[in-house]
Amino acid sequence: MDRLDELTIFVTIIDTGSLIAAARRLRRSAPAVTRALNALEERTGVRLVERTTRRLTPTDAGRNLADHARRLIGDYEASIGGAAATEARGQLRVTAPRVFGRRHVAPIVTDFLDRHPLVQAELLLNDRNVDLIEEDVHVAVRIGPLADSSLVARRVGEVRRILVASPGYLARRGTPRQPADLTGHETITGLTMAQEWRFGAAGRGPVVRLSPRFSGNDIDANLTAIRDGRGIGRVLSYQVAEEIADGSLVRLLAEFEPPALPVHLVVPSSRHMAPKVRAFLDHAAAALERLSVIRPERAPRSGITA
Repeated sequence: MDRLDELTIFVTIIDTGSLIAAARRLRRSAPAVTRALNALEERTGVRLVERTTRRLTPTDAGRNLADHARRLIGDYEASIGGAAATEARGQLRVTAPRVFGRRHVAPIVTDFLDRHPLVQAELLLNDRNVDLIEEDVHVAVRIGPLADSSLVARRVGEVRRILVASPGYLARRGTPRQPADLTGHETITGLTMAQEWRFGAAGRGPVVRLSPRFSGNDIDANLTAIRDGRGIGRVLSYQVAEEIADGSLVRLLAEFEPPALPVHLVVPSSRHMAPKVRAFLDHAAAALERLSVIRPERAPRSGITA
């Protein structure tokens, strides 16, 4: 096996934390990856990883070798790339939340493809936070606080968690003026959401216990129920921006809303970033920062409309 290829396999093992994940990312067999690790440990004469039943952890020697290997691989790729290394090319994998991705990220990706004919793109729409390293994703759009501090993030906007209802529902059941009024209303929630709504900064405001009339695990189904007048729902502002603008939904209790949630573009690392990833980050950041539905806003003071 080529020695540089061997180092590439080793770095991938360290980055993914498992032999199977490394094999999947490199499109190699698991035995081939295991043989490469064993050969490298035999050649160096030291143990490079500690093996457990769930994860591989690099030893001090393994971490040092991985750092040197990354620099060597990066220098090699820069050397052979020449002028072509500055051109975006190859497979680009992007992930985003389903509704936001369908409405706003998909057009950004297809426009990027128009500008970079040597790039092929995969857009993965998913409401869970995928593991960027494990699933070999280059860029993620994340809404909300970032739990993983090791990721590199660029903030591009914000959204709010808001209450909405249809005019027909409010005409039939009345308009709540404060959170406590919600106890007398029909509500619509996601299946995995806590059965309570918290208001104010850091949830230190009023708390309303819920007995939802309708719960669903699909945001589109929940939005349909809200538009059809089945009750009051809590959604992200971008999900209903058009309906609020045309009056088919009404924003409620805006003065009690929790603080805005950040929108970030996230990548696993800024080191040795491929031209395709850097180009997409710049393209997507510019497009998202212009997007009206995530521009920073001051929550309206009216308790009824946006």
